[in-house]
Amino acid sequence: MMKPLRAKLGNYKTAAVARENGVYPYFRPISSAQDTSVLIHNKNVLMFGSNSYLGLTNHPKIKEAAKAAIDKYGTGCAGSRFLNGTLDIHIELENRLAAFVGKDAALVFSTGFQSNLGALAGITGRNDYLILDESDHASIIDGTRLSFSKVIKYGHNDMNDLERRLRSIPEESIKVIVVDGIFSMEGDIVKLPEMVALAEKYNASIVVDDAHSLGVIGYKGSGTASHFNLTHQVDMITGTFSKSLASLGGFIASDFETIEYLKHHARALIFSASMTPSSAASVLAALDIIETEPEHMENLWRNTHYAKHLLTEEGFDIGESESPIIPIYIRDNEKTFMVTRALQANGVFVNPIVSPAVPSNASLIRFSLMATHTLAQIDEAVDKLSKAFQHTGVFTAKQSI
Repeated sequence: MMKPLRAKLGNYKTAAVARENGVYPYFRPISSAQDTSVLIHNKNVLMFGSNSYLGLTNHPKIKEAAKAAIDKYGTGCAGSRFLNGTLDIHIELENRLAAFVGKDAALVFSTGFQSNLGALAGITGRNDYLILDESDHASIIDGTRLSFSKVIKYGHNDMNDLERRLRSIPEESIKVIVVDGIFSMEGDIVKLPEMVALAEKYNASIVVDDAHSLGVIGYKGSGTASHFNLTHQVDMITGTFSKSLASLGGFIASDFETIEYLKHHARALIFSASMTPSSAASVLAALDIIETEPEHMENLWRNTHYAKHLLTEEGFDIGESESPIIPIYIRDNEKTFMVTRALQANGVFVNPIVSPAVPSNASLIRFSLMATHTLAQIDEAVDKLSKAFQHTGVFTAKQSI
């Protein structure tokens, strides 16, 4: 007799069916550096699916810093930060990050996902409230599940709905609003000024996840709170190093007391291996570049404005994006896979986003810009997008006329 667990897992056929139909779009093996053009199955493909917004993952200064850290510290720390895994380079990085985002102190984690688990699972209890935007990242959602707190969601970037939710919570309760700075799929920016006003009115705290904001918005790329000049009104900032900061890991930044509390209560820190020395060194080098070479962020926004103009002219539905993350809505799961496959066959890498990541009527192609893209590469990608839509029977507003 087959065991129930084996029967359940064996019944999963979705990926196999997609492979049989020739539209499976995941786990595509890249045989080169993460750059504006990558090598897949010995073919050069334009990369418009990367989170390396500043294009620093292949920067020689960052690679040299990582190599030097391995020479000095070895390849790993063989333990958690809480015990034997704290290096002087971790403390140096925490001090740099705190200064960069304008907070008293910071705490680094092995991944950005863990930083949200550490932040949210440890700060509230069973009788407290965590209030989430319905489009918040999965790491935020999972962190709130580990907290045992009461979780309330409000409509995406809907401040009227947020106020309704806050109004329903007992006045004396601990209330924490947790939100993405730039939303990872829609590409829009949180309405932080309105949120801060509501937080003050209802005595709530705010946590902003700057995963997609660092290096993109704010003074010298220091994030969402800086972008709105509201750094002191945001209680906690979390982030990842796997995007603009060209490495792997994550962090929480806040006041001294909060960081001290998390050092001794964040299970994602205490019971997980420490961030590798080469990753920490890479982030420090990336911060050096971001803080002293503004042209990277300037190029990113030049490319963003240029791509949005082209996509809009061609009649693509790009929603309310305000960032280098540009959703191209198809609103049909199967057609989204078909367009993705057609694009890769024609030399363009994009990411399909379908349900359950988004509602099935909001499925999209996630088209993301890097500072290192050339205008010619953007021209080529948009032209091939238009042809892929036509080839698969999906039409833009312009093509439908």
